[in-house]
This record gives sequence, structure tokens and C-alpha cells, in this order.
Amino acid sequence: MIDTLNATEKNIALEERYGAHNYHPLPVVLAKGEGVFVWDVEGKRYFDFLSAYSAVNQGHCHPAIIKALTDQAQTLTLTSRAFHNDKLGVTEKYLCEYFGYDKVLMMNSGVEGVETAIKLARKWGYTKKGIPTDRAVIVAVERNFHGRTLGIISASTDPDSRNNFGPFMPGYHIIPYDNVQALEEALQNPNVCGLLIEPIQGEAGVYVPQEGYLKKAQELCKKHNVILMIDEIQTGIARTGKLLASDHEGVHPDLLILGKALSGGTYPVSAVLTSDEIMLTIKPGEHGSTFGGNPMACAVAVAALEVVKNEKLAENADKLGKLFRSRMQALVGKSSIVTLVRGKGLLNAIVIKPTKDGKTAWDVCVRLKENGLLAKPTHGDIIRFAPPLVITEAQINECCDIIEQTIQSFE
Repeated sequence: MIDTLNATEKNIALEERYGAHNYHPLPVVLAKGEGVFVWDVEGKRYFDFLSAYSAVNQGHCHPAIIKALTDQAQTLTLTSRAFHNDKLGVTEKYLCEYFGYDKVLMMNSGVEGVETAIKLARKWGYTKKGIPTDRAVIVAVERNFHGRTLGIISASTDPDSRNNFGPFMPGYHIIPYDNVQALEEALQNPNVCGLLIEPIQGEAGVYVPQEGYLKKAQELCKKHNVILMIDEIQTGIARTGKLLASDHEGVHPDLLILGKALSGGTYPVSAVLTSDEIMLTIKPGEHGSTFGGNPMACAVAVAALEVVKNEKLAENADKLGKLFRSRMQALVGKSSIVTLVRGKGLLNAIVIKPTKDGKTAWDVCVRLKENGLLAKPTHGDIIRFAPPLVITEAQINECCDIIEQTIQSFE
């Protein structure tokens, strides 16, 4: 039966038959990417307005990153950390100087970076702050998204992440996001070792906190001797118009978590950056990864960050993000289904009110696909728009035209 289907249907059918059903993708099968564009197996071209959840900030298959990847792949791919290699130390120095930290610990996926941060905060809490054994507390916030390991979903408030996956790891105190009073009360507990937050809650629907929230969080953490851990996996590396989203408030977290665009979407690379005092609480044998800090990861991370700097992607994201939000904001008054626009840089979202005949944000995204632009809804009524940061002003305007025309087709 599969043999009678077209290429798109055949690939989707194979995934349905042989793969886990842990995602609900749009009905498109991609086969090629370059810059801001992707092509499906039928040869149709689309603007990519998801950027692999901000992993492809530098654009699909950026030649400088691909060259670094292929050159290293032909030389040395993996040694494990049982031995030194000639790329790791050079890359660690580069990362520390690029982001302004003493030490870095490289891992693979973003969620591994978050798990690493939690272990570091706990170890520091016990060995430096003097928290009694097994009493350490991490303060997290509602609507957070830091990944889906059991350790991380223990701090989640998302039912889809938690239902039927317990029992959960203890040691979290969950408070409202963007609530300074709740934060101050939580940090008064002497057993709190760390505060784990996103500077903008991307997966939750691009929730931007009030100006000053991160700065106040930094002040309170310092006051109560708590590690400020900022997850910039999705918001970092130029996405919001600054190198890091926390730079908008001049906040330099005690511990920084990076992933996604750290490799430009070519290879899984994550990193945790912090001070000597915090990082050196972890001793040999207490944490690690076979692939963490491998030569391929090192090569692509340096190349990816060089692209961000050399092509001024943060500046481009800031300029074009303002243009994009201005165009989208004009829809709020003209459209009966667009109720809200929010975001920073090129991380933006619109909130969709269901139509009278029951059409939702999913239906809008399907029609956007038909019109040559790929985006994905989150939490039912929100569409996130996050194109590669190499996009041009002309392309942004063309995409805004597509979005406007698509929205108008639902009126």
C-alpha cells in the first residue's frame, strides 16, 4: 500500500509505522535546506520560520560551519574524555572568552546542559554553601521548559510533560514566573542553592518578563547566596537581538546554559559556563559524557560562533525583529483572530483566537505551509515565528505579506 503513495505520503507513513509517536509534525517532509529556505521531497520551497526551535540561527547548511564539520570529520571525530584531544582546550578557551566566564563544561543536547547545571548547583550548595545533605532546593518557575528528562520534568508544570511519568525527583520549589515577590520569598529558604529560569519563555509561547525582572533576580540571588542559572538554549546566540537575552538587562548569570545554535544546527553541542568556584566542585568521575567536548563538536561550535560575530546576526535580529513586530501588530486591529503580538529580536509569537467555524492556530499553520512558510503552533493558540537570523529585510517583508494574506483568508 505504501508503494502507491507519493513521496510526502510515503515518508509520513513510514514514520507512522516504524517511529515513536512522540511528535505531531506539520504534514511536510523536508529534504534540503539553505539559508532561510527549506525544500520538501516534492521540490517545493518554503521560508523556515521555526529554525529548528532556534538551532539554525545561522541559516541552514551555512558553508563555514559545514566546512568546519567536514574538515574535522575527516581528521578525528571522537576520542572520549579518557584522553586529551587537540580541539577541546582551544575551544574551551574560545567559549570562556566569548561569553566571559572562567570555565566551561561541554555536553551534547540542551537538556544535558540543564542537568549539568542542576548537578553543579547542588554540589556547590553542599560543598560551598553548607546546605545539609540531600536538602538542596532548586527554585524553578511555572510554564518553564528546560527539556524532557525525568530530572527536568520534575520541575515542570506542563501536564503533557508530566502525566504518567512519575515519581518525580524532589528538591524543586516552583513559583510564578515574572513575580519578584514570590521569588524573594522563595530565596529566603537557606537550603536554596540555585534559581533556574529562562530570560524569555520560548516554548511556553514567547512570554517576555517585565523589564527589570532578570536584574532583580540577580540582585536577590546575590543577597541570598544563590546561583543564578539562566537557560539561554533557545534565547541565546543572537536570537533576541543581543548575544544573550539576559544582555538586554545587563545581567551576567552565575551559570549560563547554551545549546541549539551553538552548532548552527549541524551537530548536538551544549555547554555550561560558570566560575572556577562553582565548576571545580565537580571532581573526576562525578559527571561527564562520552561525546561531550568531542573534536567535531568543538570545531562546529567555534565556526558557529564566528558566523554570529562576523555576520552581525544579533544586530540583524534586533533590526528585523522590530520590523516584524510592527507588521504583525498592525494585524491586531485589522484581524478578528490575531489578538496579541509579543517577542524580542527574531523570537516572536502571535496569539490566535479560534474562528467561529472552529479553525485554530494549527489550521493557520497548515495554510501558511500551503503558502510557502513553515511555522508551528504551541499550546494550542500561539504561533511562534523564529526565522534564521541571516534573513534579509526584503525577505522579512515578503514573509509578513504571506502571514497577512494567510490570516486574512480566515476572516
